[in-house]
Amino acid sequence: MKGTIALVAGAVLVCAASTARAADYPTRPITLMIGFAPGGPSDVMARIITRKMEEILKQPLVIENRAGAGGSVAGAAVARAAPDGYTVLLATGSLLAINVSLYKNIGYDPEKDFEPITEVGTQTNVLYCHPTLPTQTLGELITYAKANPGKLSFGSGGNGTPAHLAGELLKIEAKIDMTHVPFRGTGPALQAVIGGHLPMAFNPPSPLLPHLQSGAIRAIAVTTLKRTAVLPEVPTIAERGFPGFDATTWHGLVAPAGTPKEVVATLHRAAVGALNDAEVRRALTDLGVDVVANSPEEFRAYIKSEIPKWAAIVKASGAKVD
Repeated sequence: MKGTIALVAGAVLVCAASTARAADYPTRPITLMIGFAPGGPSDVMARIITRKMEEILKQPLVIENRAGAGGSVAGAAVARAAPDGYTVLLATGSLLAINVSLYKNIGYDPEKDFEPITEVGTQTNVLYCHPTLPTQTLGELITYAKANPGKLSFGSGGNGTPAHLAGELLKIEAKIDMTHVPFRGTGPALQAVIGGHLPMAFNPPSPLLPHLQSGAIRAIAVTTLKRTAVLPEVPTIAERGFPGFDATTWHGLVAPAGTPKEVVATLHRAAVGALNDAEVRRALTDLGVDVVANSPEEFRAYIKSEIPKWAAIVKASGAKVD
């Protein structure tokens, strides 16, 4: 009996200590992990958001880039991290919704191993081409592809990225034959198109903007259901004859499963506070990001809905990696 009382008392003390730590959170720097190399869209986005979050939390956020397997290396690392709020992940749709269908073993369960904090925002993917490609519109591109089966290729920032699967989805919907050329990031794909080594590619808009303005590349369409604010004159694939076409790149903050609710609430408050800051929102909009800033529950439901959607696209495209 005394032993039982001692165990119960010990458990109560542990719970009380955990509650106290959660109430004091944060008391030291927080690591924000990213699954991609420095300089990419996720890295730039993180540096915009963290500056404001640091002001709110009154602690530094240290960015750690851990690239590999479409973000899965970082995802697995955060899934195994202590659930204390001092390691969080700026995840992408690839990491939380696509990779589970694309790879045989990613080292984590995107629904069970994370506590959603908030969806930061969405980015369209732009279908763009070298000016020498004899197509001005999506219709002309599809006609050209059908007249030259197997001769047209498109690039992306890597296998299994939303940009890659946007191309695969267009192949399926438009019934055209194109070859995917994967690159190690958006930058190399863009340079291949600018240099005329590749006729076209799908990429998020931010790195494309100066080259679109200079005429080095030409935008044909975007892959979201609505036009993006940063390129309002560029039509969507959906409005050009493919209703429902949606291949969105999205980003969100998550913590390891088991992170105390009070800690998640603190991180949510800081993240949403940053995203609603006028300067932060303007900077993200300039990157082509449409800010979302939803609740943890809404973000959890969104992740759950995205997994089967991308699974169907991966299966139909044959893009699965063993």
